[in-house]
Amino acid sequence: MAVKQFKPTSPGRRNSSGFTFEEITKKKPEKSLLATRKRMSGRNNQGKITVRHRGGGPKRRLRIVDFKRDKPGVPGRVAAIEYDPGRTSRIALIAYRDGEKRYIIAPVGLKVGEMIQAGSESEVKVGNTLPLQNMPNGTVIHNIELTPGRGGQIVRSAGTSAQLMAKEGDYTLLRLPSGEMRRVLSRCLATVGQVGNPENSLIKLGKAGRTRHRRRKPQVRGVVMNPNDHPHGGGEGKAPIGMPSPKSPWGKPTLGKRTRSRTKASDKYIVRRRQK
Repeated sequence: MAVKQFKPTSPGRRNSSGFTFEEITKKKPEKSLLATRKRMSGRNNQGKITVRHRGGGPKRRLRIVDFKRDKPGVPGRVAAIEYDPGRTSRIALIAYRDGEKRYIIAPVGLKVGEMIQAGSESEVKVGNTLPLQNMPNGTVIHNIELTPGRGGQIVRSAGTSAQLMAKEGDYTLLRLPSGEMRRVLSRCLATVGQVGNPENSLIKLGKAGRTRHRRRKPQVRGVVMNPNDHPHGGGEGKAPIGMPSPKSPWGKPTLGKRTRSRTKASDKYIVRRRQK
């Protein structure tokens, strides 16, 4: 997939880029695999804002993506590669031999017309899903389960991939995109290959409007607020933060402060953390 540079016809177009969408083979989504979702704009069930700076943007329909791949032994053909406005990666429409259609995350190299399959008897090739215990060391994978049968939970965004490093008893050692080394049950499923659209990180939005289209509203810096609005506020002119570490609007340390609980149950599965 290629990235195109826009001509500087306006200040907003200058230094901005976008996708060519040359890999997209079907423009309209499959109606049976769409779902509606009410936009909450960062509000909870009481109408209070719990996530700031959310709202706006165009209407979207959710694509129902199959993360479980729970059709073992049933081959499917890649019918189309489509765009999903709700994620950074592309999705592939799979037409199974029994007549059912499903969406999956499209890995790099998956072409229209190819056959894929899930299950322990599947071949180790791009797009196939099988247990970690049936894969050789060094395999590049994505859409990895953390609990057998729950469906893929990690390594699902554009361009990401994990690598199978070793097998130790009932567990498999994986190297995640963050650099973390983690044990996962060998019975868990994973899909072979790297998630597609790796050029997603090269896109430059170029103007504030494209950020608003992504439902992100402007954020005001704390240092330009008043003291009663933010811990960083106050002072004459451009005043520094004036405290040992940056804080959130509610006075909690932020920008580098680790928020992971020290007593988290999954700590025993982490061999090497992503932090140095």
